[in-house]
Amino acid sequence: MTTPQSAVRVSKLGYLGFETPDLDRMVEYYTKVLDFTLVEQSPQGAFLTTGFDHHCVVLTKGGPKARTHVGFEIWESLDDAERRLREAGYATQRRSDIGPGTPDVLVLDEPGTGTPLHLITAQEPSGVDGYTPLRPTKLGHVAAFTPALDPMQTFYQDLLGFKWSDTVGDFFVFLRCNADHHAANFMASTKFEGMHHVAYEMRDPEHLITMLDHLAKNDYRLHWGPGRHGPGHNLFTYHRDPDGNTIELFTQIDIVHDEAKGYWEPRPWHEEYPMYPRTWEVDLATVNQWGPVDRASLDH
Repeated sequence: MTTPQSAVRVSKLGYLGFETPDLDRMVEYYTKVLDFTLVEQSPQGAFLTTGFDHHCVVLTKGGPKARTHVGFEIWESLDDAERRLREAGYATQRRSDIGPGTPDVLVLDEPGTGTPLHLITAQEPSGVDGYTPLRPTKLGHVAAFTPALDPMQTFYQDLLGFKWSDTVGDFFVFLRCNADHHAANFMASTKFEGMHHVAYEMRDPEHLITMLDHLAKNDYRLHWGPGRHGPGHNLFTYHRDPDGNTIELFTQIDIVHDEAKGYWEPRPWHEEYPMYPRTWEVDLATVNQWGPVDRASLDH
């Protein structure tokens, strides 16, 4: 029996939007502390990148509010995506005024949260040539709250082509759109809404340590980590940006090379060999294999 093809197949997480009451302060944080490159700025907003794509972070004056919109690249043409989403019963808008770097965007609302999702085939190049020793390699994933987990998971899997990676208990799901363990994860909550955290990838543990020393020199302290998660097995650290948003810096996340085999590329710290997607118990080792738990991170 063949699995029905999703209406759209997302290939990667492209960008994330924030509203901030102090645009200059947030631009300074991203450029001077996280070492992103500022590609374009106006009095009302800024576009920043870690590399080739025009932007992976969009800052707009307002808020504060995180995850104002999320951009995904897709395999299909926007014409095909627009038709298939309409056939699946989802209303979309085709827009050319979203911003620089993305002249053709298909917009639809995420169920339950109403967050605009931007579907694009590619971004214009940023003009950035190579990487500095400090800068993160990419926008890795975005975690958010949702009032109901099952409809959100169904939407991302059946409509956007994501695959299930792991679940914690019955309230936290991890979804992937490529080889990385997750590009989107959702926590069920009737208490909270909006973004849980955003994560930027570092090359390796040494790169992560270098960035942590840089954070310390700029008076940014960790509120959790370093540690190693169970689901995804990434080394993690968490700190807060000037607006109070939770920022994860991570490395060594699980990857799947062969979807037909379905297991994560084996690593020495895995609990099982081979390691497959699974439902994890809510316990200490799931949240942090190395020890302390940030209880607030599990509050939902």
